[in-house]
Order: sequence, then structure tokens, then C-alpha cells
Amino acid sequence: MTTPQASWRNTTHDWAATVDATHLAAVREHPAVFAPTGAVHLVLEVLAYAADEAAALARTGHAVVTLHGDGSVSVRDDGRGTDTRHDDEGRAVRKPVMSTRDLRFFDDPRAELLPDGHPRRGMSVVCALSTWLVHTNHRHDASWTQRYEHGVPVTGLLPLEQGEPTGTGTSVHFLPDASLGEPTTALAAELAPMTATWSQITVRIVATPRG
Repeated sequence: MTTPQASWRNTTHDWAATVDATHLAAVREHPAVFAPTGAVHLVLEVLAYAADEAAALARTGHAVVTLHGDGSVSVRDDGRGTDTRHDDEGRAVRKPVMSTRDLRFFDDPRAELLPDGHPRRGMSVVCALSTWLVHTNHRHDASWTQRYEHGVPVTGLLPLEQGEPTGTGTSVHFLPDASLGEPTTALAAELAPMTATWSQITVRIVATPRG
């Protein structure tokens, strides 16, 4: 029987599946290939989507990169949020950007280069190469959060509680895998000149003290 997701139009990701375990395992097996500059590359992968959003909306976007005291990193933007649809039973289905291949970039030799000089692969690389990742989403029709561990979702889409920020946008908070090395405060200095190459977005980088 064909699921509703299987009939949805696939442009950036295949809606028919939410997790591609084989893809995630392949990324985890070769961290130096998929994140050659470590945590820097992961941050740039996330920011590339914020730049996409700003370009689609024909305006300057804004993003905040926070280097947290526990070694994790969060990237928050003011885009439209990740697309969410509802199946025939009314359940929310989030576009599977985290745990499946981005059809536009992954393994495409024509993929754009990120500001670190390495090819863009997609958000699934960030998720696969993070010990944990929390994706928080704000759209006009749905706001929720979801947690992943090594690329695999460990919760469903959890509705945000009242009092959460309003408006639209996405926050991706992740702890880079130990294989990439621990992010340090020097990460801010590395990122600043790279993020300035994006004309579509302005990026503010914040470093919080180590706990």
C-alpha cells in the first residue's frame, strides 16, 4: 500500500522515509571525508540552509551561532522553519532533513563549496556526526522539537510548550562527535571570516563560558 508520503513531491528530500540508516552509517564511518574541518564544517552546513531560506524570501536573513560551555553548538535562524505536512490520519510529518540524504548535494560532484572550501553535503551529515542533536522548529502552522542521537531520532515531534518564542525559524543544537575533536573558543575566530562570505545572511557568533 502506498503511503501518503510516498506520493508527496520530492525536491530536496524523499518524504517516503524519515531515517536512512545505511546513509547515516556511511557518514559516521568517514568523518574526515564528510566534515573535513570538523565542527566548523558542521556549522557551515547548518548555516547554508539559513542562507537558502533568506534567498528564497528575497531578504537578508539573520542567524546566531552559540558556542556553549559544554562543547555543544547551536545555530538559530529566522527563516520559515522546516516544512511539516499532515498524513491522512492528521499526524504531523516533518520533512526528513536530518536523517536522510539531501537529494541536491550529497555525492553530487557539482555541489556548491561551503566557505571552508569543501563540498556541501546536507544537514544529515551534521546529525550523523553529532553525539546528540536537538532540532527545534517554528512555522506558522506547527512548532515542535525533536532529539536525535548519532543521527537517529529518539523522540517524536514534541509540541512546544506555551511561552516558547513566537515567529518562524529553526534552531539546531548539537554536540559534535568526539571523532571531530572538541570545539574550542577558537572556533569563533575560524567561523567569523567564513560566515561573512554569505551575502544572504548576517551571522552573530556568541561564546558562553565553560561550565
